[in-house]
Amino acid sequence: MNHISRILIANRGEIALRIIKACKVLGIQSVLAVSDLDRDSLPARLADRTICIGPAPPRESYLKIDTLIAAALGTNCNAIHPGYGFLAEQSEFARACEKQALTFIGPRSETIRQMGNKLLARKMAKELAVPVVPGSDEVKDFQQMQAVVEDIGLPLLVKAASGGGGRGMKIVTDSLNLKETFEIARQEAQSAFGDPSLYVERYIPSARHIEIQVLGDQQGTVIHLGERDCSLQRRYQKIIEEAPAYCLTDQKREQVRHLAVVMAGGIKYENAGTLEFILDEDHGQFYFMEMNTRIQVEHPVTEMVTGVDLVAEQILIADGQPLSLCQADVTITGHAIECRINAELADSQFQPSPGRIGRWEPAEGTGIRVDSHCYSGYFVPPYYDSLLAKVIASGKDRAAAIERMDQALDSFIISGVHTTIPFLQFLIRDRDFIQGRVNTRWAEHKVPEFQAQRSGLSEHKQK
Repeated sequence: MNHISRILIANRGEIALRIIKACKVLGIQSVLAVSDLDRDSLPARLADRTICIGPAPPRESYLKIDTLIAAALGTNCNAIHPGYGFLAEQSEFARACEKQALTFIGPRSETIRQMGNKLLARKMAKELAVPVVPGSDEVKDFQQMQAVVEDIGLPLLVKAASGGGGRGMKIVTDSLNLKETFEIARQEAQSAFGDPSLYVERYIPSARHIEIQVLGDQQGTVIHLGERDCSLQRRYQKIIEEAPAYCLTDQKREQVRHLAVVMAGGIKYENAGTLEFILDEDHGQFYFMEMNTRIQVEHPVTEMVTGVDLVAEQILIADGQPLSLCQADVTITGHAIECRINAELADSQFQPSPGRIGRWEPAEGTGIRVDSHCYSGYFVPPYYDSLLAKVIASGKDRAAAIERMDQALDSFIISGVHTTIPFLQFLIRDRDFIQGRVNTRWAEHKVPEFQAQRSGLSEHKQK
């Protein structure tokens, strides 16, 4: 096979910059696909070459498969890295690369298709004896929905079969609004994913979100790199992530890692991937939720505790090389926490805050890593995700990592746009967080308390 020599990066922002850095480490040329608005971005400045693929709106640039394929061929790239988001989990994109003999830096298109359909993923998990949340097959109409309610009871979750990121997901606690919830979920699923298919799962009120990082090569080897606790979420979007998961006994830790390797090995997974599990704390039971067939936003916490460059591994695996380490080589050292800093006004329903950054002074220090594409004078556009930076703090244990994170957030200076730094500080200073008494609903429930506190501070300043 022809080894990867030049990669088209079909993404933007901090993940594009992260891929460029991995390319430089491996001695591979990088070509960055950019929209008009991103021509002067930091990733564009650092890539070996840039090519404009269209106007700022994603549907006219970053989501145009034909344009991206043409850009790769036209710049003599022989591989494409999709990053995360945009087209990263679109099997059509991977298939288009395969047809043009472009190496897609990710799993095979068929694997993406299978894992992208939550119903099919659940079926495959069951076949491999990996537990899934009690629930249904596809619910085609309201009558079937009623039958499921009678079978598994309330509360329950209605989910989009092709969904992700919380879109098309609804909690049902009362049968009185069941029909309305069903119709709304179908409409959201159709609008977001072009597929109205739904299914139902039992709702687990006291849950932890535990995910396992895996790597699989083309020779059939699959290993895990430990787990992450991603329980702190708002509207099903992760806010703070940690590695390793501090809430698990050694027995539970080994159990969920084993389940992840069984699942990934069973589907002959290639490249980097993440298997997401729900831990029902009331019953101590793990359930498989879904698989993300791409690099995760929170991959740096795993890198910090394992010392493994996950993006470089992605590229090497796609190049046909065997994994650079075996399971026995994987060691977890210390603890790492990641906070996502978004351009949002947390005081006011987390409204987006686009605009031009004035001062940009990232946190520095021992055990601190900042992944970001921003700088003083950078214009935060309204067209894309509001992520400005990921701050990762590591230490010998969780307490040390929390302390460093608090100091890092306190010293991070950003002016010109509103950010979620105050909310992140509020969360990590909370006694429940420090003592680990959190679940997937905890951060959401802390929002009113945070906003009330901020309102009180504002009124005090006015006096």
